[in-house]
Amino acid sequence: MAKRQNIKSVLVGMSGGVDSSVAAALLVRQGYDVTGGFIKNWSDTKELASGECAWKGERRDALRVAARLGIPLLTFDFEKSYRDKVVADLFKNYAAGTTPNPDVLCNEVIKFGLFAAAAKKLSFDFVATGHYADLYRDKSGLTHLLRGVDSDKDQSYFLYRVSQAALKHALFPIGKLKKPQVREAARGFKLPTAEKPDSQGICFIGKLDMVKFLRKKIKSKPGDIVDEHGKILGRHQGLDAYTVGQRHRILVSQGAKPWYVADKDLNFNRLIVVQGANHPRLFRSSADIGDLRWISGRLPKLPFKCQVQVRYRQEPVKATVLRPKIGGRKNSRLRIDFAEQVKAVAPGQSAVLYRGQECLGGGIIV
Repeated sequence: MAKRQNIKSVLVGMSGGVDSSVAAALLVRQGYDVTGGFIKNWSDTKELASGECAWKGERRDALRVAARLGIPLLTFDFEKSYRDKVVADLFKNYAAGTTPNPDVLCNEVIKFGLFAAAAKKLSFDFVATGHYADLYRDKSGLTHLLRGVDSDKDQSYFLYRVSQAALKHALFPIGKLKKPQVREAARGFKLPTAEKPDSQGICFIGKLDMVKFLRKKIKSKPGDIVDEHGKILGRHQGLDAYTVGQRHRILVSQGAKPWYVADKDLNFNRLIVVQGANHPRLFRSSADIGDLRWISGRLPKLPFKCQVQVRYRQEPVKATVLRPKIGGRKNSRLRIDFAEQVKAVAPGQSAVLYRGQECLGGGIIV
């Protein structure tokens, strides 16, 4: 695309929400040559009132914002790739008994994969999104991923798999703002999305009944619900419907205290539950991670101390990362020893490692 001389061009991922709308507005104010980019990834979700595909309404909002800012809006259809790579991976991992995080994969494969590649092909200098995260570029040219200023909204957890090559050309315009400031900025820019509620649920799919969604591809396989001693307490309708630490949908009425998922016995199709939120079986002192990603592109020198999150919005805990004593080829798996016991460490989720405000990378809990 044609660029104004000596002005950096940026393709902004505009979802139709307030965060990406403000990101675009800030870049326009800062003097960038801004173009909006709407990504169509999912056409199955319908609006309850109109029955219209939800993405059409989101794109309409993005168009309204683009018109307000006086910028063009391009539309990118990545639905086939999203289904083949993100959604297929979700079904595969749930079927295998783990709990994946599709938002993490979406950032790697779609937003900072296909979308970033499209931006490069169109000769944009940068790709920007409305993530609550920050970047720092040092004198050596290395780009560091930092937490967003708003600790309640920080999304660096979902970005740990984004490559150094993609981060070098990324911008996070709202990373230094808190959510109320973003809302205030939207009102100041008179954006039509200023009061729009935040989106919920899976990236591009939205909020849904996960069990019903899984049943589209994974056949229900009922089995026994047992306590830690093997006593049968009830029946489950498929291990894929549960994750470690879960309390709801456990069809057990025995005892005064609530029941929680402690583990899944995949060999015998049994759901192992325990009573009480602080039962010892719900806590772990260590975890192994595989499928590793490092923001710098290099594995830090082992062993090293850091802070770790095993799920989004979990309070980070101090930890030591080291090589397991047995198993796996070199660099294929690492052990995380927690300084204090951590609740509900779920296989399939991401363990993301930090040093202060900087995200180092992470891996998938095995």
